[in-house]
Amino acid sequence: MSEPLGGMILYPVPESVGRARRWFRTFTESLHLGCSVVDDCVLMVSELVTNAVLYGRADGPWRVRVDWYRVGGALRVEVHNPGCPAHVRLRSPSATEAHGRGLLLVDALADEWWSAPSRHGGTLVAFVVHQAFKPD
Repeated sequence: MSEPLGGMILYPVPESVGRARRWFRTFTESLHLGCSVVDDCVLMVSELVTNAVLYGRADGPWRVRVDWYRVGGALRVEVHNPGCPAHVRLRSPSATEAHGRGLLLVDALADEWWSAPSRHGGTLVAFVVHQAFKPD
């Protein structure tokens, strides 16, 4: 059973990436997450919101949605955009390429991650960090 903890809706503009980092850190302060968990999650949120802004597509105005949930002792974060789920993939960029490492970072830091069609339409990319919460 997952417990909704918070979320944010962002405009699909580059400035939303920094806003997502700041808001996620602020909104999760009261959740008693481990320090390294917060830092890792902020980085992963940043990467996924960047991808959502870069690759989301819609015929009309659209937004990036970020939601987070408690699932037992784990934290699950979901990023939704109107892009095509089939286009989410890990890349193997060369050392000279400036882009293409976002999902590699998520893959390295998260205990699990996946992409799927979003319940809001478009694409969902989610990650889970097990044992994210400090013991009471």
